[in-house]
Amino acid sequence: MPAPEAGVFDRLSALAAIDDETRSRKTIAETFTGKPLGSVPVGTAEDVVSAFAKARSAQARWAARPAAERSAVFERFRALLVEDREALMDVIQAETGKARWAAQEEIMGMMFAARYFARVAPGLLRPRKVPGAFPVLNRAAVHTHPKGVVGVIAPWNYPMVLSIGDSIPALLAGNAVVVKPDSQTPYSALAAAELLYRAGLPRDLLAVVTGPGSVVGTAIVDNCDYLMFTGSSATGRTLAEQCGRRLIGFSAELGGKNPMIVTRGANLDKAAKAAVRACFSNAGQLCISIERLYVEKAVAEQFTAKFVAAVQAAKLGAAYDNSADIGSLISEAQLETVSKHVADATSKGAKVLAGGKARPDLGPLFFEPTVLADVTDEMECGRNETFGPLVSIYPVDSVEDAVRLANDTEYGLNASVWAESKSAGEKIAQRLHAGTVCVDEGYAPAWGTTAAPMGGMGISGVGRRHGADGLLKFTEPQTVVVTRFMNLDPPPLVSHDRWQRFLMLVARSLRLLPGR
Repeated sequence: MPAPEAGVFDRLSALAAIDDETRSRKTIAETFTGKPLGSVPVGTAEDVVSAFAKARSAQARWAARPAAERSAVFERFRALLVEDREALMDVIQAETGKARWAAQEEIMGMMFAARYFARVAPGLLRPRKVPGAFPVLNRAAVHTHPKGVVGVIAPWNYPMVLSIGDSIPALLAGNAVVVKPDSQTPYSALAAAELLYRAGLPRDLLAVVTGPGSVVGTAIVDNCDYLMFTGSSATGRTLAEQCGRRLIGFSAELGGKNPMIVTRGANLDKAAKAAVRACFSNAGQLCISIERLYVEKAVAEQFTAKFVAAVQAAKLGAAYDNSADIGSLISEAQLETVSKHVADATSKGAKVLAGGKARPDLGPLFFEPTVLADVTDEMECGRNETFGPLVSIYPVDSVEDAVRLANDTEYGLNASVWAESKSAGEKIAQRLHAGTVCVDEGYAPAWGTTAAPMGGMGISGVGRRHGADGLLKFTEPQTVVVTRFMNLDPPPLVSHDRWQRFLMLVARSLRLLPGR
């Protein structure tokens, strides 16, 4: 199956929120081959300011529409995702070089998000009654208001679901959104935005501004009312500081050095097979993928043999169908990082159990899925995130050691546990310092459980996507309290001292009421 035709990319590039058609352009290459796909305009700070002005005007009208009416747009969007999924996966693969099944993860992620948030938004945004300070005298309710215009700065590794997918709850909450896709992968965001426009979303309400982060990203931070970011922990720190100076809200999913624990009694065949997906989805270029394997010594040799065999059997290749298990890296920079981590580790005594080499015969950016043993903290890949097809395996004496080592990191994004029973796995999971933990899987069930919050501890993130928190973070709560019958001034003929004693008596009695 060939790459999508050039006309597809020409159509998508016209959707970028760039006012000047004579703007300079950036060529986007097919990752599998390095051949040009098309070009997109290079946005400026002025383009961002213009997009925000249009978005603010559109946002006021959008917020005035009932939440159920806004939800209907995303029900239609979900149907279009199903209808156009093959073409969308073509675009994702062309830009990222990932395998077909990994591209489908993005489509499914947006489907799950659209379904969940469209269903729960009307209820979450409905005014909520709460007990007033003084029963009968006060009636209180909490209302939600949209932040205004939300900025979304998206990464290249999952460029569709982490741009437009993250925009879904912000839009349903009544906001407008301005998106900056990564400069390597603009078409994925534009393709999903096109579907939203077809579903009935006002064009100015969602703007995709293509261009460099140093220009477009900075301008978004300078103009937005709330920022959603996915990327490295280092960049997250910088953006958090910028948002802090402006006193605006900030949410981020950042890096991870994610562990998997395999204990004696676990189903080693299932664990080994699932670990290949957990470690090498999108060639390991996934914040929640596994980079550390801790295996009890009683089963370490047996598990390692099964895992290495499964890795070696995985097919590495470029294909716009499901014939390849693992795809390409995204860029020369990523290829260089992986190559350096492997070279550094082996020069310091690590042993290559599988992979270990670039594969230019398959394409310019392919690297074999690699398993290392005898990795130490002195090696680059020991404690630092590789973000590529590289995993280290560590035999451990006990579950206690596995938990201790898994938690011995600044990161805390995702983890995986395989034990002799589901209940044993759950007990281990609750001891891990990670925002999500999958028992008997790698990462996908936690990512797909959109009703539950998803995010990181430590330097792996701030805030949560998914769940009620994933929508309400894009709102401002407002408390409205109505005082009835009389206010808090002393009634006529009642002294100030006597009135204050009465109020204290009422306040002390409130503890006897339910909900107080």
